[in-house]
Amino acid sequence: MDNISTGKYSVKLSKVIEKFGLRNLTPQVSTDKIRIYQSDINRPALQFAGYFDYFDNQRIQIVGKVECRYLKTHPDEYIREMISHICRKGVPCIIFCRGITPNEVFIGQGNKYGIPILQTDEGTSSLLSELNRYLKEELAPRISIHGVLVDVFGEGVLLIGESGIGKSEAALELVKRGHRLVADDVVELKRTNYDELIGSAPDVTRYFIELRGIGIVDVKTLYGVQSVEDNIKVDLVIKLEEWNREREYDRLGLEEEYEEILGMKVVCHRIPIRPGRNLAIIVESAAVNHRQKQMGYNAAQELYRRVTERMNSETEQDDDKN
Repeated sequence: MDNISTGKYSVKLSKVIEKFGLRNLTPQVSTDKIRIYQSDINRPALQFAGYFDYFDNQRIQIVGKVECRYLKTHPDEYIREMISHICRKGVPCIIFCRGITPNEVFIGQGNKYGIPILQTDEGTSSLLSELNRYLKEELAPRISIHGVLVDVFGEGVLLIGESGIGKSEAALELVKRGHRLVADDVVELKRTNYDELIGSAPDVTRYFIELRGIGIVDVKTLYGVQSVEDNIKVDLVIKLEEWNREREYDRLGLEEEYEEILGMKVVCHRIPIRPGRNLAIIVESAAVNHRQKQMGYNAAQELYRRVTERMNSETEQDDDKN
């Protein structure tokens, strides 16, 4: 597969603040240049107790009622020492939940070391859960590839192959048949969790298709909002390639082929291209057949079963005659 780009992603802290409506209690500390690279989140109870082994300074720190109650049992000097130690590690920020107003020591140390001290009325557990889910999605492993992604009967079908082989033309025909375009030319894929590969289009090329000899076509404008979709889970890969008489192509489909993307194996069909073949109908059939297999029915296995039964029946008849 032809990769365009890969990399480790990050998200701006200012974007997290806007997303979750957090209040910045240290407004003089700029949040625009602070970036989050780690989706895991830490509640610094052990650090407040003085244990800093295996402390990950890239994690957002969330402080709840339990941590605050514990700190209230200690004098300000002890609190200052623990907070200073955490801030010197260079954590992205410290968030106080349940509308808790932090000790002034927190504000002072945050300003001193440039660590934003944030506040929210959200419960500790719910914020931790939602923030973790959001960061996992934003920081998910991702890759950009050359291809076309379409929604066919609810199945995310990724068309790949050499440039000029007819991917965009097939996508446009599918759109005319009532299906939806997700991305053309460049497809951004990200692995959000163990079994989901989500595809979308870059902002610049979203809803556009390039047709050689015609130019750029705006699918949303020509065919309406029902003809496009922002993202979809990739369920099937179809690799288009020039017909080769020397090569044997799968004619039964008893065994699945797979394309590995971001460590995930996705079912892949190789479709040879010859003049007169209707790619749109072939893609539709592949999508429906894939869904049928997911529901437990495999046409190839059913044919194999019928042929086997017929052969066994004929063998038994021959034995009876003899």
